[in-house]
Amino acid sequence: MRGGEPSVISELSKLRNIGISAHIDSGKTTLTERILFYTKRIHAIHDVKGKDGVGAKMDSMDLERERGITIQSAATHCFWNGHQINVIDTPGHVDFTIEVERAMRVLDGAILVLCAVAGVQSQSLTVDRQMRRYGVPRIAFVNKCDRAGANPLRVRAQLREKLNLNPVLLQLPIGLEDKFEGVVDLIAMKSYRFEGANGEKIVVGDIPAGMADEVKAAREEMLDALSMYSDELTEAILEERVTEELLQKTIRDATVKLQIVPVMMGSAYKNKAVQVLLDGVTRYLPTPADITNKAVDLDKDEAEVVLSSDSEKPLVMLAFKLEDGRFGQLTYLRIYQGNLARGGEITNTRTGKRHKAGRLVRMHADEMEDIDSAGAGDIVAMFGIDCNSGDTFTDGTLSVAMTSMHVPEPVISLTVTPKDNKSQANMSKALRRFTKEDPTFRVGADPESGETIIQGMGELHLDVYIERMKREYAAEVVTSPPRVAYRETITRRVDFNYTHKKQTGGSGQYGKVGGFIEPWTEAPFRFDDQVVGGAIPREFIPAVEKGFVSMLAKGQLIGAPVTGVSVTLNDGAAHAVDSSDIAFQEAARGAWRETYPKAGPQILEPLMKVACEGPSEYQGGIVGILMQRRGIIVGSTEADGFCRVEAEVPLSDMFGFSTILRSATQGKAEFTMEFSRYAPLPAALGEELIKKYREEQAKKAK
Repeated sequence: MRGGEPSVISELSKLRNIGISAHIDSGKTTLTERILFYTKRIHAIHDVKGKDGVGAKMDSMDLERERGITIQSAATHCFWNGHQINVIDTPGHVDFTIEVERAMRVLDGAILVLCAVAGVQSQSLTVDRQMRRYGVPRIAFVNKCDRAGANPLRVRAQLREKLNLNPVLLQLPIGLEDKFEGVVDLIAMKSYRFEGANGEKIVVGDIPAGMADEVKAAREEMLDALSMYSDELTEAILEERVTEELLQKTIRDATVKLQIVPVMMGSAYKNKAVQVLLDGVTRYLPTPADITNKAVDLDKDEAEVVLSSDSEKPLVMLAFKLEDGRFGQLTYLRIYQGNLARGGEITNTRTGKRHKAGRLVRMHADEMEDIDSAGAGDIVAMFGIDCNSGDTFTDGTLSVAMTSMHVPEPVISLTVTPKDNKSQANMSKALRRFTKEDPTFRVGADPESGETIIQGMGELHLDVYIERMKREYAAEVVTSPPRVAYRETITRRVDFNYTHKKQTGGSGQYGKVGGFIEPWTEAPFRFDDQVVGGAIPREFIPAVEKGFVSMLAKGQLIGAPVTGVSVTLNDGAAHAVDSSDIAFQEAARGAWRETYPKAGPQILEPLMKVACEGPSEYQGGIVGILMQRRGIIVGSTEADGFCRVEAEVPLSDMFGFSTILRSATQGKAEFTMEFSRYAPLPAALGEELIKKYREEQAKKAK
């Protein structure tokens, strides 16, 4: 028996904090379900999409089971061969990328799950970037080796070509597609087959006769790759005394140093090779002690401090995820140093507030297990602490902060309006909770209409939150078509010479400014002071700049922010009595209002970098629907029956694209989208926007 849960894990070397990350349709949730089953955390395997009325353990939200996708990352822990493994299962859809981002921030290692048919896909690239950002070692698990078209060796090649990784094959498949039986371990030189109703019976045997040459060649390739990272192994190879222990040590050391990525394979759905993957996790992925974690000292000008995974040292921990639970805010924490005990005093180093650690729990998806204390390396959750995601807590003896995680900018927005007064109050509660939990979900108000605007990472992202408002808060809302973040700019240089003069009963206002505005590509705005001879007193120059800056928030064409402008001030005049900051601000505003229409203003629209991937047979269709959306194809590649098409497409034409792409490719293609740059909007479309804006302004004027 491989599993089994010891009563206490005292050794740090027996602890692993891992994330399970992947692209959509890689079978990641199925794999996680099997891991929990084989480690005795669950006692039955359930359908991922919830068709059996139960659903996957880690996808506990109704929405996740209905849609068959992971929306929120979920934490659990399990035991394998005397090792404790803290697991965070992350979403595969790019819209929920923040869930992967914060998991990678606190994890020590990861399993990158790939489909043996589809291989490295768009979301794989995003996940790889996140792992690199936080220096997370990973094992690549090539799943779905039982599917038609499965080719794990091609996936290994894609890891090298597309992700620039150094994949080292540790296994070969015994058969493929419907003939997939198990794997050959190139280290132990044994075969592993999996029998029983759920693959729980592992049959260890000799290498199949027909595979001897293939296995020998693959092992020599593995030894050659590993010898680059160990002189001891190189000597052992030359002297023909290579041992399993030496190979495992070399693989582990090179993996932890990010020099290689071990490649394992199997079929989670068919219950094959998951137990061997768990062995790989405990052998090759790092413990908390193997990773160097750093903080900054807030008392010493943010000098770098190296933390030690030692429970005896002063406490340092990071709040990386918040949830509004049944008993209030649930804060997920990674302890980097020291010990956290229930009832102990902790300090938020951002706010300086002291808190009492109340209920302390270890998570198992949506279930909680109360614990009395936790030490360095642990991932736990706590109730009753009001904080933000990314806050650092200490025991009060240190004043340090952990580095924050990367938060991508939202790319899409919607206007939401409650249907009635009851929904208004409930919507406000929901939005407060969602913005606190998810840094990529933003809420604001249109300064003109006062309407509530929500922003997110994609259509699915916003759809999920709107559905959650309805289900969890009974808030019925009406949504408008997404708004595009247009910008305005100028196309030619124009001189200005403007005098602001106003006489009232007392002292008046006087300010004169002269200079020119021109297009500027190096920054959104530049102010260049070239006034000489005291034409404008120095104390009023900042007021002139402030006046011009205030006009950038709203252009005259469609009320969009203005960007790409340089203002040069080279002349002006002041009055000994009537000049003031206000007067020169008004002079700058007047100069702008007079000059802007003459400078050839135009509307800019956001262009998105879109990458579509799917079977080669659909390449023509993918190119067609991109070009129908005013897309400019910037690259196209094809290999092993799969194509990748990259294009720049206006954001305004990308709404509804996921549905169209799925329809055109029978659901076999997927895409990622990120902001690329701003570009001029075609004149005809610009005129439509200007006309619509003027009509709206006329209505408000009435």
